[in-house]
Amino acid sequence: MREQDRIERVRELYESAMFGGDGSALAAADQELDAVEAAVSLERGKVMHVRFLDDRREEPRELALFEHAAELYGRVGDASGEADALFWIGCWHQVVRGDGATGLPYFERSYELARSVGDRRTMSYAVRHLGFAAVEAGRLDRAREALTESVALRREIGFVPGIAAGLVALAHLSVDTDDREAAVRYLDEARSVAEQCGAKGVLGWIEQARTRI
Repeated sequence: MREQDRIERVRELYESAMFGGDGSALAAADQELDAVEAAVSLERGKVMHVRFLDDRREEPRELALFEHAAELYGRVGDASGEADALFWIGCWHQVVRGDGATGLPYFERSYELARSVGDRRTMSYAVRHLGFAAVEAGRLDRAREALTESVALRREIGFVPGIAAGLVALAHLSVDTDDREAAVRYLDEARSVAEQCGAKGVLGWIEQARTRI
């Protein structure tokens, strides 16, 4: 249900409680508002994360927002939303704090929860960062498996900018394993895909990656 639809539902529930004497409507209204609050918290945290990627200045509220979203999504029984929020908690630890070990269980839980409800987009994010964790641990075969799965999931759902980003990650891994020919292939495909969908940010990542070849 869209957030606006949830707000309209809350208004109906309020009137049922206020004028109709339906006490049970209040609990239902709280649940709808929890879902809206969870979505706002998650998206606000994501915006803060992008700002961090731009200026590398940590926003103290980012983690708290993701944790709050995960708690609320769990409370209302939204497994997909909870999986997304758990991924971002892991991402905060891995990317913002450089602590992949602390982030790892969040990615694992996010992946399993998303898989249980068929949320392939969140699965693709979680397994991508499980791949990055594997790189950090020196498990390059596992990293390749995870990053390849991420791209495959994104192809399945037509997440085109995500495909391009995933190919860049595979190119970096190919450089790490001294397979520069594969790296060039991945980057060439990534450029084609990024140009197709207008992912200018990814095009910049591609050019940076080419400097390693």
